[in-house]
Amino acid sequence: MKTFRFVKFYRKLVKHGQLRRYCNNADAKSKTEIEKIRNIGILAHIDAGKTTTTERMLFYSGTIRSMGEVHHGNTVTDYMEQERQRGITITSAAVSFPWHGSQINLIDTPGHIDFTMEVEQSLAVLDGAVVVLDASAGVEAQTLTVWRQAAGYRVPRLLYLNKMDRSDADVQRCVRSVQDRLHAQPVLLHLPVVHEDRLIGLIDLVTREEIIWTHGRGQSYTRRKLTERDGKRFEETLSNHRQLVDTLSSLDDTLADTIIQQESLDNLKSEEIDQAIRRCTIDMKAFPILCGSSYKNIGVQTLMDAVVSYLPSPLECNRLYKTFGSDLSARAFKVQHDDQGGVLTFLRLYSGELCKGQRIYNLAKEQSEQTGAVYVALADEYQPVEKVTAGNIAVVSALKTTMTGDLVTSTQAAASRAKTQLATLLKDPQQVEQLMLPSARLRLQNLEAEPTSEELASVLLGIGTTIPDPVFLCSIEPPSAAYQPALETALAELQREDPSLRVSTDEESGQIVLAGMGELHLEIIKERIIREYKIEVELGPLQIAYRESLVGRGRHSMAVDRKIGSARQMIKLTLSALTERGVAAHKVLKLDKSPESAANLAHLHPRCLATIKQGVATALLHGPKLGCPMLDVQVTLHWFEVGRGTSDSVIAATVVQCLRKVFEQAESVLLEPVMSVQVVSPESHSARVLADLGRRRALVQHITIRHHNKVIDCLAPLSELLGYSSTLRSLSSGLASFTMEFHSHQQMSPHDEEEAVRRVTGF
Repeated sequence: MKTFRFVKFYRKLVKHGQLRRYCNNADAKSKTEIEKIRNIGILAHIDAGKTTTTERMLFYSGTIRSMGEVHHGNTVTDYMEQERQRGITITSAAVSFPWHGSQINLIDTPGHIDFTMEVEQSLAVLDGAVVVLDASAGVEAQTLTVWRQAAGYRVPRLLYLNKMDRSDADVQRCVRSVQDRLHAQPVLLHLPVVHEDRLIGLIDLVTREEIIWTHGRGQSYTRRKLTERDGKRFEETLSNHRQLVDTLSSLDDTLADTIIQQESLDNLKSEEIDQAIRRCTIDMKAFPILCGSSYKNIGVQTLMDAVVSYLPSPLECNRLYKTFGSDLSARAFKVQHDDQGGVLTFLRLYSGELCKGQRIYNLAKEQSEQTGAVYVALADEYQPVEKVTAGNIAVVSALKTTMTGDLVTSTQAAASRAKTQLATLLKDPQQVEQLMLPSARLRLQNLEAEPTSEELASVLLGIGTTIPDPVFLCSIEPPSAAYQPALETALAELQREDPSLRVSTDEESGQIVLAGMGELHLEIIKERIIREYKIEVELGPLQIAYRESLVGRGRHSMAVDRKIGSARQMIKLTLSALTERGVAAHKVLKLDKSPESAANLAHLHPRCLATIKQGVATALLHGPKLGCPMLDVQVTLHWFEVGRGTSDSVIAATVVQCLRKVFEQAESVLLEPVMSVQVVSPESHSARVLADLGRRRALVQHITIRHHNKVIDCLAPLSELLGYSSTLRSLSSGLASFTMEFHSHQQMSPHDEEEAVRRVTGF
């Protein structure tokens, strides 16, 4: 009987022990020392191998048991149906995995320019990044974009030359392209080892070791110190090692002092070189370059070692959030709607901890809300946990108002304490320069007066990411009126997930209008509505997001004196408008400072001024030519009289009517979006491609040769690029590719403007 009881007790202990271990798994993770956490993103041009590299990292860390492939549609981070069908990343995905005692929280980002907002959102919360380059192409068009974005957020970066197994891969050319096109100081850490035209391993220039991947799926590899017996390989390694140390010593004073003491470049310990690389990487004085082939399972482990060794921990950056002390501070960087979990908000924690069911305070919205469940994400799988600690990424359910870019803390008192402490810190101009973010700098440029340290603290803490203007428009229609409420709900959810998607209703036709970053962007939105919300919507023809600007100057006076109901509505005002390049949004309306006008406007009530500004903003949404938003317009208020009891809506409506007369008098011109386009075409087909670009009003800037391809960089109007991908495939027998991103709005010639008006209006 005793034996039976003992066995029963032992079984119960084992059963509950396993359950407890599973439940406490996240607690064990949360206790991982914050110094050993790395929050990184993977950034790259389309098809450089970001998702394949992420998949290998998950496999070698033991997080998944088998590797998926992008072309098979079974990778962990590309979990959406559209991603698997198209073989591209559309939405950023967060995964966490252990590596040699450290924890790497990784965000896999899209490479397509249409989804650049996903990259922007992710960069705002990263501590470091891996920029993946195709070793056969070097720095490409989208590489420049993501590099510029990362530099704006001061994110330290590593470069990983992927696809080194290709016959046209060239390390030295890639290093030169990093110097010439990214204007960065590269530090080459690897050389490829090729045997019988096949990549079999790498040479580590820090340790002067040869790393050979032996067999299997890349899990087995051997390290061997190179000696003089290796002849030419040893000499090449030693030469590159000395060049590496020489470059580092010119950037890092600590290493330079060590070399002076030892009086030699060859006797340095590999740990001393690693520490110098780490210091230079974190200070962004240099950018390490590693090699590998993720698809061939070579170089991924050394890349993960480099992430841990050279990129910063949360303690070494994010100084802005140290003013919160032990209180919670976290920034939302992604919102997602899940069938089971409802609205899920991804938060990057900088300090404190976030517990299940905790109440939080949103600094941007200035209101509190209750969190629901707390999860740790592995792409589209969510493991519930009791709490998440600083330095990690949490997924929270049930938040109703928190949007991408919002900063949250535990209480309003914690927010006030952090603001006060930060304001004290910002009295030092040097601290202001170190803590400034690009989106905050843009907001500060728009302020008329020099901000106080308190205002500066509010801007730095409360600001979200900047949202680019859309370039494409199209109408969207449900299959019947019964689906209209469901469609509106779906669009509201998608707009919260993706801030670069704009949804509006056309006043004249009553149609819902979508505005997005490109053809693919709007196509994906349509597919998601059909697949996820089960509404068979139809998109109207794509239209270009034109803008309008004034040619001359206009001035008009308007008087309203009528009785509506029992109240008398009386207004008299005079407005003028002219073109003013680069005018900030809050400076669009200015008051006339001439003696006569100044005396009249001195008594202008702040409430009336706010209403006039609202009317001006409404009028600028619709230009006189095509009803497009107006750019670079300065409006001046010269005279304003208002009777007692006149309503705000009448004031705003009068301002709109008056400005429409002003715009008609000043006349307007259309501005079209012009794109920066890069076409990569085989030399044999390049003449036909160039001739076609000429017909599309493209302005060729420069042409370079890459292997047997011509790389054509040009500026072309977006209206001429509709359906260009299929035309380019036909012209080049499917061998050419192109990328494009928004460059600027430019004035059209009278003939092109006439054509654009005919296309939009039909006459």
